[in-house]
Amino acid sequence: MSELTSLAAHPAGSPPKAVHMISDPESGLEGVIVLHSTRRGPAAGGCRFWHYPDIRAATRDAFRLAEGMAYKNAMADLPLGGGKAVLRLPSKPFDRSRLFEAFGREVARLGGSYVTAEDVGTSVADMEDVRSHTDHVAGLSARSGRPGGDPSPWTALGVFLSMEEAVRRKFGSDLRGMTVAVQGLGHVGSHLCRLLDRAGARLVVADMRRDVAEAVAQECHASVVSPDAVLGADCDVFAPCALGAVIDAQSVVRLRARVVCGAANNVLATDADGDRLAERGVLYAPDYVVNSGGIVNVAGEYLGWTQVEVERRVKETGQRLSAVFDLADERKLPPHRAADARARELIGLPPGRVKAA
Repeated sequence: MSELTSLAAHPAGSPPKAVHMISDPESGLEGVIVLHSTRRGPAAGGCRFWHYPDIRAATRDAFRLAEGMAYKNAMADLPLGGGKAVLRLPSKPFDRSRLFEAFGREVARLGGSYVTAEDVGTSVADMEDVRSHTDHVAGLSARSGRPGGDPSPWTALGVFLSMEEAVRRKFGSDLRGMTVAVQGLGHVGSHLCRLLDRAGARLVVADMRRDVAEAVAQECHASVVSPDAVLGADCDVFAPCALGAVIDAQSVVRLRARVVCGAANNVLATDADGDRLAERGVLYAPDYVVNSGGIVNVAGEYLGWTQVEVERRVKETGQRLSAVFDLADERKLPPHRAADARARELIGLPPGRVKAA
């Protein structure tokens, strides 16, 4: 494992504490662990296992995701810093257990400065393999009365409660009868659809896997549209639950929703795109505020909380979003800039440039 010594060209908004490139050719492991901040505690954030064209692309993603985790953990009032592991999916056949055992050895070498868990492309079984070489891992099989297992339902619950708050702010109503377009039907997106269906929302769903979209649609009384069409769907709320950067200069003008609230990380391609949403009268619920339920569950598992304590903290997600909206109104800022300003205060970072709407 080697540590980069020059961070001058980092793509994130503020420089990370450390960047560790990891490689184990025998298992096929190739990736990076980025520690953005450890001021509030060990850097915590999941391990993403995905198709990347090269290690530079994986590293760019890791920078953005690690900074987002620092902000997310601070805004959720967790005693954790922010970090992320991003691994490239090998192009050749590989032994999955062997690869994640190798990753576990790399996590162990960081001596507790980084705590890993599931993210896109990884599972409880993968974390069990990581656990064979390090204690600094969560997202393991659940024990009775204790947090653990797949954190996706907790993420979905936090997003759902946040959406209730955003809809109340924007429309003065609850979710019953509202049309919500959900983009991405993985573990979190599917759970979110079930919660929305029970709340009486009308659903429009899209996923790259047509069979998955049709199965969710049948279960949740939804209409299916193509992944290309979901952004322009006739809806009240757009819920991005796939990969990030879905809101950019081109997609903003296609958007028909008046609220954007979803589980994806880094929904905004740039801060300017959040400004564009505000200028068009679209209420944006900052992603790292609303999708924190999973990391709250991970933190509870790692720190020894009860399941009751995790549930209490996740159920406060809507209240935390409400505080962000209040701060945005008070400072006359779009919500994403108000959230960034507050997160940086909590982490102890310089204020940075915060542009009013």
